[in-house]
Amino acid sequence: MNTIYMDHHATTPVDPVVLETMLPFFNQHFGNPSSTTHEYGHTANRAVHHARQQIAKLVGAEQSDEILFTSGATESNNLALKGVIKKSKPGSRLITIATEHKAILDTCKALEKEGYGVDYCKIDSSGKTDLVDLEQKITPQTVLISIQIANSEIGTIQPVADIARIAKKHDLLFHTDAAQACGKLDLNVSRDNIDLLSLSAHKMYGPKGVGALYVKQGIRLYPLIHGGGHERGMRSGTLNVPGVVGFGAAAEIARQDLLTEVPRLTALREKLIAGIQNRLDFVQLNGHPTDRLANNVNFSFAFVEGESLILACKPFALSSGSACTSASLQSSYVLKEIGVPDSLAHCSIRFGLGKSNTEEHIDLLIQTLEKQVTRLREMSPLYDMAKEGIDIDSFQWSDHHH
Repeated sequence: MNTIYMDHHATTPVDPVVLETMLPFFNQHFGNPSSTTHEYGHTANRAVHHARQQIAKLVGAEQSDEILFTSGATESNNLALKGVIKKSKPGSRLITIATEHKAILDTCKALEKEGYGVDYCKIDSSGKTDLVDLEQKITPQTVLISIQIANSEIGTIQPVADIARIAKKHDLLFHTDAAQACGKLDLNVSRDNIDLLSLSAHKMYGPKGVGALYVKQGIRLYPLIHGGGHERGMRSGTLNVPGVVGFGAAAEIARQDLLTEVPRLTALREKLIAGIQNRLDFVQLNGHPTDRLANNVNFSFAFVEGESLILACKPFALSSGSACTSASLQSSYVLKEIGVPDSLAHCSIRFGLGKSNTEEHIDLLIQTLEKQVTRLREMSPLYDMAKEGIDIDSFQWSDHHH
């Protein structure tokens, strides 16, 4: 049987229409969009302009040149944070939360080494930002708030419009990482008062290696890359035209599919959550019960090693968390930050649903989980004790299970 892909937070397959749109720009329309003295350059330039418009439309930007192309959301996040801070006074500060993607957290660490300040706002047990604490963290040195729209591991959606309102009230810039939210939520930078927004094509059925940063008109960023002054002087380098064209096509499809695909995925998500909770005991849903991405389910299955369960769940492609951190054997920092104990964090699996997934897949997955969790728990003396009602909270995973 073919593998059933359920790791759509990590990446998505390129939509066939997207691929078809890209292909001519590798060898037929191969021009440099900056060379506008001939038709080759003009063709590439027009294609890039069209892609900008498609992405601007998806996120509700008023002008297409507010879309800056990058190599992906990681670069976009770096450019947003460093670009704002380095344009500000020495000792400037920014506010974020500890469950952000590593592309934000590691950028913050790098900025701290350079003498800038970072304040981490409190979150609740579902991962939502504490808005009272956020406002209290603001100091005269604060110039930027950066909080993601939705978390890639637990799917929790943040109250972005409320965060933006606080930012505006204190005359601060607001950046949000929308890599996971794009194509799954109705994004509108104008309506929600967002100044900077990061996107990634490969999270929405576009190609890898291309992303964008929405930069509201009038905001200037210190560039990470210097050169020929491309992208309004904020990101030099010849554009990856096939990638940009593919990104535009993916954005167009995402915008059209939003009204049908989100309810479909939400129904699959709810079916999976109910199936797991009805068939298995000692399971915990991580993240917000309702304010979560339509395609995200994250469960801890107590008394089962997450990695063992993933391997046992043939024919499904699953992961235990963010693809960018899956090389480390430590339990998820996101789960740790929302208060999930290590013993449960090691037992967690993230299910990332997508266009290719069907109700039959969900039925099969529920059956597979029931069978494999039960089988693996038979090897756990702690499970037997828990079933008998013995308090086992004092027991933690020992390190030998790796």
